[in-house]
Amino acid sequence: MGKLILIAVLMMAVIANFANIEGTTEVAAGTAVLVGSNPNEEDIDGGFSSLDGMLQWAIGHSDPGVLKERSEIAQRMSLEELSNRQTELKELMEKLKMPSDAQLMLIAVNDLDNSSLPLEHHRRALEELLVLVEHIDNAIDLQKLGGFSVLIRKLDHSEPEIRTAAAWVLGKASQNNPIVQKQVLELGALTMLMKMMKSHTTEEAVKALFAISALIRNNLNGQNLFYQEAGDMMLQEVLSNSNLDIRLHKKSLFLIADLAESQLENENTVEVSFFSNQLLLKAMVDSMASSDLDLQEKALYAIKNILLLRSTKVLLFKDYCKLNEALEITRKQLQQFMVDDDLREYATDVESLRKEVELTFLQKLDKVRKKSI
Repeated sequence: MGKLILIAVLMMAVIANFANIEGTTEVAAGTAVLVGSNPNEEDIDGGFSSLDGMLQWAIGHSDPGVLKERSEIAQRMSLEELSNRQTELKELMEKLKMPSDAQLMLIAVNDLDNSSLPLEHHRRALEELLVLVEHIDNAIDLQKLGGFSVLIRKLDHSEPEIRTAAAWVLGKASQNNPIVQKQVLELGALTMLMKMMKSHTTEEAVKALFAISALIRNNLNGQNLFYQEAGDMMLQEVLSNSNLDIRLHKKSLFLIADLAESQLENENTVEVSFFSNQLLLKAMVDSMASSDLDLQEKALYAIKNILLLRSTKVLLFKDYCKLNEALEITRKQLQQFMVDDDLREYATDVESLRKEVELTFLQKLDKVRKKSI
């Protein structure tokens, strides 16, 4: 009887706390989310695992005066009323119980792998995974659930929307996560993602390039595989095609700059032909003529990083790419941008970068001339 009274008291306290808590409560699909409150991590992750857990939460979050008042009310209840309150408390606990991230990922992976489900279920599963894999530990756990194998199979789906979303999830999971990068690379995702770059759907190509960049960034094995798969030709084709979305041009230049920076940090590794592909270098230099400041900046930054490499063939930049002339044209463009108050500060920064590129280029040329004397 005494335990039933305690349960009834705390039942009323729980209900009072949830009714009066600051912020709003959203309940969806059996999951309660408190907005505006600051619950402890254990209150969120997995909800209340037992009745005792809920009772402890109620004690810790209740006003002693309120508890005393509720106790007096409970003592006047009949045994049947107290038993009903206990049942209500158990039902409330079930409603507030939240599945763990691992459980949510497993549900999403199973839905995604179930070809009998409607396409909308697959879309929803991918949307859920996109959010869940942002947490590094969740991304690592996804492999244990067979998630990456399922996602990679979806890269070959008949619907562009599914292929696009699958590439996006793989990219998110691989970002700054060497464990996941290794797992995804070993499953052969890079080759499939590079093929997706030929898609006529802009978003598919954009997300594929995002995933490629995330997969090989700071990963020498991934970069070597990218070079072997003719990554230079892939990027050169993007930069040479002015009809493609400008996001693809920007992401390509950013990736080139990143690869050159990685090569700078590991110059003892074998020299790769990637950075001496004259068609790629020419496409990069031509990108400097863009009227988009951000694209100009990314082109200059990529060129600067390549010029800093010991193995760079600077005469290719001079004779084939006409870098000297391109730098002068860019200087005049930036002067025009500086007339605009809204663009002046940004254009000034890009001009500083242009001067760095020019100085590095001239110094490199001077070394070549001195060697030839």
